Amino acid sequence: MKVGPAALRITAICLLAVVVLGVALAAGAALGEAPIPLVTVIEVVANKVLGAGYALDPIDEGIIWNYRVARALVAASCGASLAVSGVVLQSLLLNALADPYILGISAGASSGAVAVAVLGLGGGLVSLSVGAFLGAVLAFALVSFIALKAGRGPAAIILAGIAGSQLFNALTSFVVTKVATADQARGIMFWLLGNLSGVRWPDVSLAVPVALGGLVICLFYARALDAFAFGADSAASLGIPVRRVYIMMIAIAAGTTATMVSIVGSIGFVGLVIPHVARLTVGVRHNKVLPAAALIGAIFMIAADILSRKIIPGQVLPIGVMTALVGAPAFALILMRRPAHR
Repeated sequence: MKVGPAALRITAICLLAVVVLGVALAAGAALGEAPIPLVTVIEVVANKVLGAGYALDPIDEGIIWNYRVARALVAASCGASLAVSGVVLQSLLLNALADPYILGISAGASSGAVAVAVLGLGGGLVSLSVGAFLGAVLAFALVSFIALKAGRGPAAIILAGIAGSQLFNALTSFVVTKVATADQARGIMFWLLGNLSGVRWPDVSLAVPVALGGLVICLFYARALDAFAFGADSAASLGIPVRRVYIMMIAIAAGTTATMVSIVGSIGFVGLVIPHVARLTVGVRHNKVLPAAALIGAIFMIAADILSRKIIPGQVLPIGVMTALVGAPAFALILMRRPAHR
């Protein structure tokens, strides 16, 4: 059976993407507070996955496998999920400034984490991540309820998300100010800015399937997302079940974002900037934009995590600080390069 040039091109691009992501993951495992040779990283992975039997220093092996590889995989999953969610929301809401946190998810997760860490919600039986996830789901439910009652389409979702974010941010600030001790306040603030330091393999078993599953489902709806480029009415005229697509896609964006926020905390600008970078790279068709955004988002998060550990010797910065320091100027450049519409 003869394979056409288009199929060969797609296969080559997929292989190149896998190689680039593999290199980024290897760099995330090798670079850090104490650099470890890349060969050692490869040997550790070979020992754990293939049972190769290389003789290695147990300390290096523990650092690489139990800490850095898991951290790199979660960073990649988080970056991919936030970027894909940003693509979906910008397409559905027809708003270039839409990102996953516009749904109030980040603010709700912050309130849930504070309720567990400061107020003792759950009596010690509920972890910080579980509290953050429940808070994110509660915030999304509230925003959805307000948007449905308003009944004004995409604009209602954006406005309801802004209102929900302000409400939950105020609740978080109130509890931290009135109840938290100095140590609790410091820990909460570090978590709110994004933190990968506590990530381990149980987090990988949650983050990777969620990221891959969310991407696959969104790719299934790629043609429907293309139809939304000219608005919901145009999509409906093409036979797209508008309401069902809205519900499914926003639920996927909210669910994946809530999961990632519950693991690593609040990380901004990834879901806002990366979709624009992906469109500039591969065009506007969603069967290309979605995987490109996932790949670029994953690499960006791994790079930001490496910088957060290397930029100040002996100190690890919150990863949200790095994404904002890079993402804000990048977004400003994208805005200045976009043609003006009158």
